[in-house]
Amino acid sequence: MSDVIEIRDLSGPELSVYNCRSEVQLLRYYEPEPGIFIAESPKVIMRALDAGYEPVSLLAERRLLGKALREILRRCGDAPVYTAGLDTLTQITGFRLTQGVLCAMRRRELPSVEEVCAGARRIAVLEDVTNQTNIGAVFRSAAALGFDAVLLTGDCCDPLYRRSIRVSMGTVFQIPWTYLDNGEWRECADRETGMKELPDRKELPGRNRETAAKRRPGNAPDRTEDGTPGQSDYVSRLQNMGFAAAAMALREDSVRIDDPRLLAEEKIAVILGNEGSGLRDSTIRACDYTVRIPMAHGVDSLNVAAAGAVAFWELGREQRRTGEDFTF
Repeated sequence: MSDVIEIRDLSGPELSVYNCRSEVQLLRYYEPEPGIFIAESPKVIMRALDAGYEPVSLLAERRLLGKALREILRRCGDAPVYTAGLDTLTQITGFRLTQGVLCAMRRRELPSVEEVCAGARRIAVLEDVTNQTNIGAVFRSAAALGFDAVLLTGDCCDPLYRRSIRVSMGTVFQIPWTYLDNGEWRECADRETGMKELPDRKELPGRNRETAAKRRPGNAPDRTEDGTPGQSDYVSRLQNMGFAAAAMALREDSVRIDDPRLLAEEKIAVILGNEGSGLRDSTIRACDYTVRIPMAHGVDSLNVAAAGAVAFWELGREQRRTGEDFTF
């Protein structure tokens, strides 16, 4: 049974993970071992526990320690529980706990891309998506609509940052994911409010401007002029694993999201780009398809999370039709 500790000293070191550490500090808390993330709300905490994540401690409103959190406390074993009234907890965290509980949990080593993609038929790929809300929303849609995994490039925000977890409603713990560069992603502590300026993708040094022989609409080289791997080399990696790569972008040669060729692909990777700049030109040229969503009233684009949800719904039809996990 967890040890329940009434909080009296707001500056106690045991509370530092909740009140005075940035997301990057939590990420590096046990460096070089994986660090900590914060799960918020009973439902999200339960999903993290179901996925096998190890609780470090809990911070909970006193009135919830009975029936409301009984199962969570049981499953957290010996992890200490720090508790106080709502006003005290608000002072500690800097915001009101809308559902009364936070849980600090140990991160795990990320799996390899090959491990995540083993057996997958539909995967989502996020390229340079820097907004935590969008990350969480994409994970929630991908999990709900039958996609098997999510891959992220190194400039994407961390799916285990608090806002991403909260927006995903804990589905980040239910769908396999990893970074395409084995987790060596860029710090993004300043991305809480949205997009960070990224390099101009139209003039990347050494970009190969030649168009390769087409395998399908939009196919192009993934190497720079000197033969070294280009920024979109991950596309060829996915293609070599049997995935048709579909870039969500507005181009003259774009095909509709309901194109029969897309629906007929046995394995497909749907690639979504940065909130402001979209996908890199090199990524689009490397893909097998460039895909658009038909829109009305002169609207030319959707938010990346909304576009992802539409694509996942359309391209996940067969998964939903035959999958055992779906409820209707």
